[in-house]
Amino acid sequence: MTKTGERFTNGVTEIPLWQDKVPGFDKTIDQQEPSMVPYIVEAGKPYGAVVVCPGGGYNHRAAHEGEPIARWLNSVGISAFVLNYRVSPYRHPIPLGDVKRAIKQVRANSKIWNVDPDHIGVLGFSAGGHLAASAGVLFDEGDKSSKDPVEKASSRPDAMILCYPVITFGEFGHQGSADNLLGAKADKQEREAMSHHLNVGENVPPTFLWHTADDGAVPVENSLMMAMALRAKKIPFELHVFPSGSHGLGLATEHPPVNKWTELCGKWLKGIGF
Repeated sequence: MTKTGERFTNGVTEIPLWQDKVPGFDKTIDQQEPSMVPYIVEAGKPYGAVVVCPGGGYNHRAAHEGEPIARWLNSVGISAFVLNYRVSPYRHPIPLGDVKRAIKQVRANSKIWNVDPDHIGVLGFSAGGHLAASAGVLFDEGDKSSKDPVEKASSRPDAMILCYPVITFGEFGHQGSADNLLGAKADKQEREAMSHHLNVGENVPPTFLWHTADDGAVPVENSLMMAMALRAKKIPFELHVFPSGSHGLGLATEHPPVNKWTELCGKWLKGIGF
């Protein structure tokens, strides 16, 4: 269990993902150790929780896709953990390891943090959406023989929320995200292995997706391809494509009708028990 989980201030304390040695951490890279910032709904019965992955092309993490999203989730009765995952020059599988550890951490500490361990989701924007999708399709069920109680927990999210996500590293992919995650010299096989419409299995969690039809940075085909893959595996999903809107809108508070996505997503989350 995390030693910092017993007391903290919402939106202020950073919870380290690992207490001891951080796998793959390079002190020569000018980045902090991976962590998450908690925004907990503390009253009453245990609440659902969502790990939030800001976008940024695997180059940085966009602030407007972090704390404001957590505050919105709190407003609909859902706890949130904003993930400070590692980005370039770190490569795959480092970011995947960070998001899986975050989900395990929330599940392992669910009693301390007033979280329902069966309702832990993951939400991401753009490249953060790719990371969230990675968590949903490349999860593990935990290592029951591990001496680390966090590693015994499953990393499978109970829901995915993918907001203008990068899904493919093929024809409709986002080149910058691919290069930052896999390296510019990644071959076709490596790119396909991280193109998540090709990775959807029968145990992928229910998914909410939204995109704008004229997104000029990450084409809407990314969400459409993921929706088709989910349908093929009979995974429940909800997809919303808004007619127009630039990439990276986040909450989109000043961009109707795109700003309806939060209301739609909140209803969807409640509908699946969050």
